[in-house]
Amino acid sequence: MYKNIYIPVDNSEYSNFSIDLGLAIAEKMGSRVTGSHVYSATLHDKRFKDMEEGLPEPYLEEKRLEHSRRAHNSLIGDGLRLISDAYLDVFEKKCGAMNLSCDRKLLEGKNWYEIVKDARASHYDLVALGVRGLGSVNGNSFVGSVCDRVIRNIESDVLVVKNNIMPSDRIVVAIDGSRQSVRALEKAMELARLFNAQVEAVSVFDPHFHTVAFKSLVGVLSKEAGEKFRFKDQAQLHDEVIDKGLKKVYQSYLDEAALIGEKHDTHIETTILAGKPYHEMCRYLDENPASLLVLSRFGAHQAEEASMGSTTENLLRYAQCNMLLT
Repeated sequence: MYKNIYIPVDNSEYSNFSIDLGLAIAEKMGSRVTGSHVYSATLHDKRFKDMEEGLPEPYLEEKRLEHSRRAHNSLIGDGLRLISDAYLDVFEKKCGAMNLSCDRKLLEGKNWYEIVKDARASHYDLVALGVRGLGSVNGNSFVGSVCDRVIRNIESDVLVVKNNIMPSDRIVVAIDGSRQSVRALEKAMELARLFNAQVEAVSVFDPHFHTVAFKSLVGVLSKEAGEKFRFKDQAQLHDEVIDKGLKKVYQSYLDEAALIGEKHDTHIETTILAGKPYHEMCRYLDENPASLLVLSRFGAHQAEEASMGSTTENLLRYAQCNMLLT
């Protein structure tokens, strides 16, 4: 399924988790792996030049300034390359311990941009990425800026790594009837087969939106407009038909998922939930922890200009488990 896996590293806790998880998948699938680190000597050089005007008078003499520039370039440029190589040494050593073929790339520039550029040019099947990096502030951010920008700007599948748990227990797949969610299910089943995990398909329908919409009409419609709209009949139709109908529709998606599992000799557990999709999914995962959540970037209501669907975006922020975005 994944023949070419990309793992950007920065020596952060989540980066190290992503190496372990990415290599575990590569080992199961016989994939080739590439590790990269992006350093920004150019940015430091610019910052140093920006600060030159504020140096004490003795340091502004041209010869002394030129000497400082050369020293800075040597210390920062060479130093950053040495540090970056050390990060990649850790990656390569882990690959060697697992007998995995690997490549290493040392990139210079803006971190997220260079990762995106390399991912686009190299056509990796999967990018394994720590949810946050070294710049995380006391763990308060939900998703780091590098992770967020990379996801939004590449088309490869992305494994967003939030912990060091392997997908060897329970893999949950978000199902909404779209072709994209069916593909997510197929990838979840393959991972489950390789890691000997259980697959559960979860579908969430939202009956409350229409209820809120109807209630918002109270006091807005004139008496004449209310009679024309037949508000009471519409509300009854919603309660008796739409809610039950939505549940049947989403249950049919789960039934289809179970049938797909049977065709692949995989038993699929199914669960249907009612409420705001991302909120209910987060609540369910809190109560029933999973080793991996698999979902498509877009669901049944894909907007042309969006980088990912709103439910996926919110789950990326709030779900606590590792996520595979397909």
